[in-house]
Amino acid sequence: MTSIHVITDENKAGYEAILDEYFRLRHEIFVSERGWRDLARPDGRDVDVYDNKQVTYLIALDDRRVIGGLRLYPTLLPHMISESFAHLVRDRDVLSGPTILECTRYFIVRERRMGRTDCRLLAAFQQFCLEEGITEVTAVVEMWWLPRWQQAGFKVRPLGLPTMVEGQPCIAAAIQISDESLRHVSRLAGLRGSCLVRATDASAFVDRVPHVAA
Repeated sequence: MTSIHVITDENKAGYEAILDEYFRLRHEIFVSERGWRDLARPDGRDVDVYDNKQVTYLIALDDRRVIGGLRLYPTLLPHMISESFAHLVRDRDVLSGPTILECTRYFIVRERRMGRTDCRLLAAFQQFCLEEGITEVTAVVEMWWLPRWQQAGFKVRPLGLPTMVEGQPCIAAAIQISDESLRHVSRLAGLRGSCLVRATDASAFVDRVPHVAA
């Protein structure tokens, strides 16, 4: 059963093996599969300056195996849009604030992309942000993400015009966090209860899987 774990600096010591697998999968997906060669590292782990003490990971696990994840980062600190993609934002007016996070490195492993894992991770994303008092989340994504988010019930507003990045038309956008979006994507995911696990280590996940509809 899939469970979505919240990993921060406070509990990452209990998730060392899972985080290592997560970074290796990021490298496999973003470098090997999607061709982002600037991220290539000889150790085969995608780790950058934003993988620090301020980051929060939401990692999807199936029987301790990483099958997806995303990274959330405070916009009050220098972040990916402010430092690398400000030119994608209208008038370079980068959205930031204490209730705004940035989402990066979202992925689902290839063999799970046709099932409900994607919706469960998106539901966990909405739930976590609601619990933390977050109102919006910014991201730079390929244009095909917009209809995908709309299908999931997300309300999204563009922050600028589409621009070519790594050979793909990309856009900076902000996702509204709301109970309505959480309810919609939870229905798509077949969830009847919480899809988040907040634990000190991965061993706790066995008894904290989400309830799903038959």
